[in-house]
Amino acid sequence: MASVFNKGLYVSVFGESYSNAIGVVLDNFPAGIKLNVETIKKDMQFRAPLKGYVGASKRKETDEFEILSGIFNGHSTGSPICAVIYNKSLNSSHYNKIKNLIRPSHADYTAKVRYNNFNDFRGGGHLSGRLTAPLVFAGSICKQALKTKKIEIFSHIFSVGKIKDYEFNSLNFNAKELRNIKNKPIAVLNDEIIKEILNEIEDAKKEGDSIGGIVEAGVFGLAAGIGSPIFDGLENFIASIMFSIPAVKGLEFGKGFKFAKMKGSFANDEFYIKNGKIKTKTNNNGGILGGISNGMPIILKVVFKPTPTIFKEQNTVNLKFKRNEKILCSGFHDVCIATRGVFVVEAALNVAILSSLIFQGEF
Repeated sequence: MASVFNKGLYVSVFGESYSNAIGVVLDNFPAGIKLNVETIKKDMQFRAPLKGYVGASKRKETDEFEILSGIFNGHSTGSPICAVIYNKSLNSSHYNKIKNLIRPSHADYTAKVRYNNFNDFRGGGHLSGRLTAPLVFAGSICKQALKTKKIEIFSHIFSVGKIKDYEFNSLNFNAKELRNIKNKPIAVLNDEIIKEILNEIEDAKKEGDSIGGIVEAGVFGLAAGIGSPIFDGLENFIASIMFSIPAVKGLEFGKGFKFAKMKGSFANDEFYIKNGKIKTKTNNNGGILGGISNGMPIILKVVFKPTPTIFKEQNTVNLKFKRNEKILCSGFHDVCIATRGVFVVEAALNVAILSSLIFQGEF
């Protein structure tokens, strides 16, 4: 097993859901970047379960971190940045009751096969969403580096169940408005749907069920010419890290799957020049052509499947006795992963964009 993202910037995550600690190492991070620890703390808290709403996970983790290396006098030193996050909630006894049962839509079965039954089954072990905490730490570090290039990344909940938010303006953006998204009860553009989303989640909770969602993210301020064709395209970098997030099952750039119903005359982004800058009249391709940025905002959507852990009896297999059985899951989980995943997507995108710049020698 090698849990490493190695595209210009090397990011390695370690630990399990119920191990003593989890953490991250960032290698090849540029030296001399001023890093604000308070900003990292704030970003880590955004990923924490939403307080006071019925669909939030009850697992209590502070996500306090300890930086072991790579930062000195408030700046990156150029050496590997290592941070550790000590797990506080270590009672995993409820998983012992179902250790021989494979939970539907979890990675229990595939991990057992892949690692010859030596995998840590508690809460998914290394395959748990708990491992997104170190990714958010890495994303916060990368975000601060990108700001020196005037590149900003934002994300919001595009949909939960049947409730939909506005889409990003793919041609322009209001930085002040987008920076405020994180401070809302639910990270949306349209405040009027917050209650509807919470109701959607609460209804699923009452049924002992879960619900999926879509996160939209945007990169603003990235110059044209970043990325390479074929295997090292900008879309490749982004896709590689997005699918490291547990429960992510879909990704589209720009109009994505809507292209299948469009004609070229409507799908094509026509070019024009204004004040010496080349732009496009539309941004259907989401800011990337041939794996290379074209200077327009990069727009993408990420699909989260419903949380696999639900409080309904389901069919499964007992691996010890090799027989069909029923399972009723327990544990700590969010009814809708997307409400927290929105901040993980943003963090992952920060890592991908900084990595692409480093890979190309632009940082």
